[in-house]
Amino acid sequence: MNEFKPVTYIDGYLPIEDHGLIGDGATAALVGRDGAISWMCAPRFDSPPVFCRILDARRGGAFTLAPEGLIESRQYYEPDTAVLVTEMRGPAGLVRVTDAFTLRQGADLTEDAAAGRCELLRVAEVVEGNARLRIEIEPRGESRVIARSGGLFIRNPARPHLDLRLSSSVPLASLAPFAPAAPFAPAAPPAPFAPAAPPGGLRGVMELGEGSRLSLTLRWGGGVSRHRPLSAEDSLAATRDAWRRWASRIGYDGPQKEIVSRSALTLKLLDHFESGAIVAAPTSSLPEVIGGERNWDYRYAWVRDAAFAVYALNRIGCPEEASAFLGWALNAVEIGERPRSLYDLDGDYAAPEQTEVALEGYRRSRPVRWGNAATEQTQHDVYGEILDCAYQWAARHGQIDEALWKRLCELIEDAKREWRSPDHSIWEVRTPGRPFTYSAAMCQVALDRGAKMVERFKLPGRGLSWRAAAEEIRAAILDEAWDERLNSLTEHLGGGDLDASLLCLPLRRVIPADHPKMAATTAAISARLDAGGGLLFRYLPHVSPDGLVGREGAFLLCSFWMTDNLAYQGRLDEAVDLFHSLCNRTNELGLLPEQIDPSSGAFLGNFPQAFSHVGLISSAVNLTRLTERRRMRNTRK
Repeated sequence: MNEFKPVTYIDGYLPIEDHGLIGDGATAALVGRDGAISWMCAPRFDSPPVFCRILDARRGGAFTLAPEGLIESRQYYEPDTAVLVTEMRGPAGLVRVTDAFTLRQGADLTEDAAAGRCELLRVAEVVEGNARLRIEIEPRGESRVIARSGGLFIRNPARPHLDLRLSSSVPLASLAPFAPAAPFAPAAPPAPFAPAAPPGGLRGVMELGEGSRLSLTLRWGGGVSRHRPLSAEDSLAATRDAWRRWASRIGYDGPQKEIVSRSALTLKLLDHFESGAIVAAPTSSLPEVIGGERNWDYRYAWVRDAAFAVYALNRIGCPEEASAFLGWALNAVEIGERPRSLYDLDGDYAAPEQTEVALEGYRRSRPVRWGNAATEQTQHDVYGEILDCAYQWAARHGQIDEALWKRLCELIEDAKREWRSPDHSIWEVRTPGRPFTYSAAMCQVALDRGAKMVERFKLPGRGLSWRAAAEEIRAAILDEAWDERLNSLTEHLGGGDLDASLLCLPLRRVIPADHPKMAATTAAISARLDAGGGLLFRYLPHVSPDGLVGREGAFLLCSFWMTDNLAYQGRLDEAVDLFHSLCNRTNELGLLPEQIDPSSGAFLGNFPQAFSHVGLISSAVNLTRLTERRRMRNTRK
């Protein structure tokens, strides 16, 4: 069981790592160790946030359920579920809050169908002593509270079609309206209630004794209905059962089993059940460096994530999710003339990027952004990501339909033509394009997978020409990207500095991990991009300009790529040690961010990050397989 820790704020904000994730396959929320839901979008991941205190402590709004005078707390998931428990100790007692987005009775989470009930359930119980339970419900923006039989309706003029309805197991008359609160670190309101003021939400304090329970349900959309066939307890039980049925399918028996299972559950929480898309993260604009401008909206699905995620999901017993994400990716790239690197949940173009001047950003890290301009960038690696997805799809389903194959042939020819052309790379730099080595390598992947599909599935196409072009690109990478001075492959064809994405070349079967130049590149990246403690920077912005000011944190996925390279080079013990050190970087719930501050270990970037959890699962599977292979080899000696 996780230990209790004091609740502390930095610059008025709870640390990113002090949050857990709940969700229902349509949207998600972050729940802090302080009992506050500080991020929630409804009805979907990519909807405007209902609560976003994590991006502005004064104006973002939150849904708080916590004892007055909160001293310390801990969080944990109920085993094999996405039901989150936060235990908070106040001056006179211990309060347990159980949070979940409820799921339908009997829901099968492998289906490409909605499973949620459009409701957030929060159940508070006094476990020891007694508590003055502070209740604050403050949606972002000016809200109007309307009392009706069966609950309170909260309406925001900015979102007239999103009715929020709050119901409770006890009368709600004691909750008073209030104006948006001012303090950064949430403080207790005056007893007994905050005075009425220009409406912004609801606030109150309830006196509860040991054993007392309170359930609060916030509903929206289809969940706003007078008739409720299930009690809070039955809804929670149905939700636990649905998650446990899904988790029972996870097929992994190797190192860090509990962490790997939690990573799988986290990916499922980032899965949009109806479309099959997996969002990169459920949040927007959590900074890659405190006070910096590297803040992005990750509530979209990237095609490259599909290619990596499918590998991981298939190997831990989640083929339905893998196939659904593949199907989403292949459907998405059939629209428009040019394939994009990212799309929205429906497979349409992502929203244009905008900055939000009304929010100060996490720990005053401006700007807050909605939408993502990377959707307009040229990223040649997308050709390889798409063809790798198509190859994995065909390998599982045995076919590619004629219309899709025609589109894929066009993309293969594009890759053959454009592999030397400048682009903005996997890292989506905001400078003029350059001929990035990773992008050229992924064009090689497009040609290689195209040739393999012609050969394996007897599809019509220029298989021999594509195979020859793939070999030409491979040779060019080994020759033109090599720098004798650095004793390494470099970020560009023609030279440059180091780039951790080069660690993917063996993983995408472009260059073997034990090739002398790849082994040397691994050593050079380990030395030059070292952030300490097994962490790596993805590149050094001061020598590889990306068009942005300042530095960033260590990129977790790169360290998992390093783990795989070490393992494939036969350095298995080193790889295992690195893997365990990375697993120790998770928070108390087993969640990972995009980046880590090397100086403090604090989480940076959007959270939790799908790419980081995909890397963890992939490395776990690879290490398990290679360790077993070594054991069998030693047994035969």
